[in-house]
Amino acid sequence: MAKKETKETIEIIESPEALQQELTKVTGFFEKNKTSVLGLGAIIVALVVGTLGYKWYTQTQDEEGEKKLFKAVYAFEADSLSKATKELNKVSDEFGGNTQNLADLYQGIALLKQGKFDQSIEKLKNFSSGDLLVQARAYSLIGDAYVEKKSYGEAIDYYKKAADYKPNKFFTPTYLLKLATAYEANKQGKEALAAYTDITEKFPESAEAVPAKKYKAQLESSISE
Repeated sequence: MAKKETKETIEIIESPEALQQELTKVTGFFEKNKTSVLGLGAIIVALVVGTLGYKWYTQTQDEEGEKKLFKAVYAFEADSLSKATKELNKVSDEFGGNTQNLADLYQGIALLKQGKFDQSIEKLKNFSSGDLLVQARAYSLIGDAYVEKKSYGEAIDYYKKAADYKPNKFFTPTYLLKLATAYEANKQGKEALAAYTDITEKFPESAEAVPAKKYKAQLESSISE
């Protein structure tokens, strides 16, 4: 097998085919596990850093900071989470700017995968980006961490932020589906219905529209009883 070419900048890219595959995975998860948003953390975590349909370059950092970040990212991608967390923490403490920002994102995800939810939330809240996709993903991951803690009110706040951040047909339906499920877990049936309706009316061609219709009908039936 040919070695991967080492690049001088960090990339986060996702092909349209990969995006569709992941949307299908998310929909399948909800079909099997409607009442548990928890498992979505594992799904989304696996996707968020790999490929996202764009390139984000750390242009303002010195060579040393980028090299250390590469080392930590490679450990992350190899699922050496404990090692990655330590390396990312060093980078975050030592460097500023985009290097620190990206280190916080990766570290937040690594901590979430390790079940260290409070630490994960702290790091993910430190992250900020004006990008179309990544900031919304970060909000969604914070929501996942709160769901793991059964703090559904806080999860709802961050799923709403994810859904409201630069809405698009590729990812917004996923965030709305998670939002609706969190509402149901928090015993907020009317709000859940509204979120399901947003999916079916605003994104009728999305993969999430199918389970949204099903869950909406089930919820309407249970409310009317």
